[in-house]
Amino acid sequence: MTTPIPVPPYVPLLTHAVQIDTDTPVKTFKAWFDTYGDIFKIYLFNKTSIWVSSAALCAELSNDQKFSKSIGGALVEIRALVDDGLFTAWKEEPNWGIAHRLLTPSFKMTEVKSMFPDMMDIATQLILKWERFGPDYRLNPTEDFTRLTLDTITLCSMSFRLNSFYRDDNHPFVQAMYDFLTECGRRIRRPAISDYVFPANYNKWQGDITYMNNLAQSILDKRRQRPIDKQDLLNVMLNNKDPKTGKNMTDESIINNLITFLIAGHETTSGLLSFCVYYLIKNPETMRKAQAEVDDVLSDQQLQPEDLSKFPYLTATLRETLRLGPTIAVRQVEANEDTTIGNGKYFIKKGQRVVIHLAGVHRDKAVWGEDADEFKPERMLDGKFEALPLGAWQPFGFGSRVCIGRPFAMQEATMALAMILQKFTFELADPDYELEIMQTLTVKPKNFFIHAIPRGEVYTTA
Repeated sequence: MTTPIPVPPYVPLLTHAVQIDTDTPVKTFKAWFDTYGDIFKIYLFNKTSIWVSSAALCAELSNDQKFSKSIGGALVEIRALVDDGLFTAWKEEPNWGIAHRLLTPSFKMTEVKSMFPDMMDIATQLILKWERFGPDYRLNPTEDFTRLTLDTITLCSMSFRLNSFYRDDNHPFVQAMYDFLTECGRRIRRPAISDYVFPANYNKWQGDITYMNNLAQSILDKRRQRPIDKQDLLNVMLNNKDPKTGKNMTDESIINNLITFLIAGHETTSGLLSFCVYYLIKNPETMRKAQAEVDDVLSDQQLQPEDLSKFPYLTATLRETLRLGPTIAVRQVEANEDTTIGNGKYFIKKGQRVVIHLAGVHRDKAVWGEDADEFKPERMLDGKFEALPLGAWQPFGFGSRVCIGRPFAMQEATMALAMILQKFTFELADPDYELEIMQTLTVKPKNFFIHAIPRGEVYTTA
């Protein structure tokens, strides 16, 4: 005997689609979890998905024998751009295996450390901008962290400079990507016929796809015209053979993964750094401890590669940020066979998509205690992080489809955080600001502005 999974009330024909917040869907799902507990089922036209938000259920769903990554919801729409790239490939698609085997070695910690000079190059541009704009300037850190992470991934992975810090506006890729991802999220809440009813939306979406494909194609073409010796990710994809099949990656697969790097490789880390600055401002004692660690390691010296292992408190701060503000709001799996979860309580049919709501999992009081909503990096220190149960903390995914860029993202974020804390302290531009979020494929702070104050200066907001 199994227990029926709760279903929130819905409108026939229109299903649950009309009830989901258009701009920030996570708000709707949080409200449903608050009402129905840690599991419920929803219908979006002809698709059914089960949503869960407890660490225990997440752990059961983290069994690669019973569950595989599901490409559903917005990920299906994103395939119109990146097809079988690393993030969006169906499990049976061979190009994923070829790309994964070729690229995984390049993201090992030792290889990522070799990217330190390029990461330093771009992070220094951020520091210089904030220094020159001064403490009175109303900074949008999310926009500048997007510049930082986009330029870092393009320089490190394809030795290509977008020079985002030398523009007054965002790089056109950022706007095209934002508009594309936003539309992908909306498309899953509309019937397919909407492409004909609202052709302007469809045409804009297709135009963004064309622009991003053309940019990736131009990067590939320029590399072929002007080869370099540097063993960056683009050269790995162009020149190396898959050790299992002996095949090279096709041009189409290279382009799909270049765009995947550009999207996934910068969106998540920029959100992480943005949330981190917000939580540091809201928790002055945490900022004091983080700056004290940076001062102890660096004093007034420039960050060096060997310093990266000397920041346990910064690492804990970033991990705690990813707990409270996972930049990827959900991960999705599907059942490989008929099975149950909840210790046999809930039946899951073969092929059923299950969505793991990471923001809920990461605040599960059964794991994190009654103060689960509070920001406390100490949770991640002194072996506590390593002792966490399987399903408690999964901002980078899990299993065979775990994010291969995790070492890259954590090194980049640690470097940026250490460098800005060495130079600045922060205040909210609006002292009454409380966290708002904006959502596309990822989640970031919205309407978040700060003053970056050079350390040692006395500064009061007018």
